[in-house]
Amino acid sequence: MRYRAVVSYFGKDYVGWQRQLNGISVQQRLEEALTRTFGVPTECTASGRTDAGVHAAGQVVHFDADTPIPADKIPFAVNTELPDDISVLSCKPVPDSFNARFSAKRKTYRYSVYVSRHRLPLLAPTHAHIAVPLDIDAMRKCAALIEGEHDFKSFEASGSKVKSTVRTVYRAEVAAEGDIRGGVLAEGRVYITVTGNGFLYNMVRIIAGTLVYAGMGKLAEADIVRALEEGDRTLAGKTLPPEGLTLMSVEYGDDDADGAL
Repeated sequence: MRYRAVVSYFGKDYVGWQRQLNGISVQQRLEEALTRTFGVPTECTASGRTDAGVHAAGQVVHFDADTPIPADKIPFAVNTELPDDISVLSCKPVPDSFNARFSAKRKTYRYSVYVSRHRLPLLAPTHAHIAVPLDIDAMRKCAALIEGEHDFKSFEASGSKVKSTVRTVYRAEVAAEGDIRGGVLAEGRVYITVTGNGFLYNMVRIIAGTLVYAGMGKLAEADIVRALEEGDRTLAGKTLPPEGLTLMSVEYGDDDADGAL
């Protein structure tokens, strides 16, 4: 029987989702736990890769297993075999035609930033640190330009091999909390949420970096338009570090989003 599971993980100590030769991946740890739970080698497929250091609140995977364990009890059984930084949140049977990767319709990522003159150790593991105030209104205006179907070549890191760099962003939102005066965040947190039909290599981290540059006054709306039109990576903002990025949820069209926002 095929199962669909939602998995959460803290990515700091992993080389990413996918198995690699240069270190321990989330996939490796989860497959080891599934194998011990079911007593036979068990592989799993995720909705997509997350890079080294990136987290997930609602990664979706599928796996095949012949087990008497009820589907809703599988998370309890598997979690006893997992390290504390990985957890299966839910599990349910699905048709054999379901594929966590190829059946996915939308994914939502959130990039988290904190604004402070000094480094805050309790936020550092899951947020990027920005030491200067950010103009939230400017960030929101630029985020609106990201929405829609565009060629996101200028928002792709080098090293990727894809047939097309055209993607659709359904939502690009900027939320902020803290000391906000006249639309400017002096101290506090910023959450950049992006929903799309797919993402290029480091695309969300580059979008986040571009919006942060807009908040710092280093980029304007016209610069975003130009970056989208010309496809020149140097016209967009820098790639922000991985610790601020979290895969929040994946949607498949047959039900609500898997995961939590």
